[in-house]
Amino acid sequence: MTATGPHDDTAPVRLEPYAADERLAILRVDRPPLNAFDQPIWDLFAAVTAALPASPQYRAVVITGGPAHFAAGADVKGLLGLTPEQFDARNRVLQQAFHALATAPQVTIAAVNGYALGGGCELALAADFRFAGRSAVFGLPEITLGIMPGSSGTQRLPRVVGTARAKDLILTGRLVRADEALAIGLADRVLEDGEVLDAAIAEGLTFARGPAALRYAKQAVDAALGLAVEDGLALEAGLIARCFATRDGQRGLRSFVEDGPRKATFQGR
Repeated sequence: MTATGPHDDTAPVRLEPYAADERLAILRVDRPPLNAFDQPIWDLFAAVTAALPASPQYRAVVITGGPAHFAAGADVKGLLGLTPEQFDARNRVLQQAFHALATAPQVTIAAVNGYALGGGCELALAADFRFAGRSAVFGLPEITLGIMPGSSGTQRLPRVVGTARAKDLILTGRLVRADEALAIGLADRVLEDGEVLDAAIAEGLTFARGPAALRYAKQAVDAALGLAVEDGLALEAGLIARCFATRDGQRGLRSFVEDGPRKATFQGR
């Protein structure tokens, strides 16, 4: 079985199947030393994330920048020669790529070691969950450069940590270490640095082996903040009906009746 989307073992952004279970994908950012985003990386993110919604193979994704640094944001030198119009066009590529990742049907986990700054923090925010090493440092320091976050940071951070805390981080540009990130909800788990990726993969495998209902439940929860209660309830009702119609739904219900409350084996269909 081959990976979905662009796959090159040397590409600085690549999506590849996890060897032990190809229902899990690993999205790697690999541009040493700091995994800064140059313009070709923005295009790679767009190509990789665009492949996720239609993927029949991947059911969960772990995002990693490696053991030292998750991603240090934009390569600022590459921005200096752009006109405002060129910058706007380029920024929208990355913004749309992160939106595609955030709205992908797969459950996503960011495994964060070292710096997750600017676009790197926005990449982590696009994931459903963030596992952080004790060395992790999160931040949106764009304001200190005279600009502001532009690849979803102003929209996703308030949803994760609340409006007041988001304003604190964005308007001051200050950095947040792992323990504070955990305390404010920016990180979901803090582990020793060497354990982060393994923990994210272990958690990712539980989702990769879960029922098709996961994608519908994620869709319903993501829609909740943007819908009136009545519209949200209508969406929920429609999605649970779709869950009931899946093979996994029928298998899980039958397993419970016939075998008691033990975990069924699902096929993601």
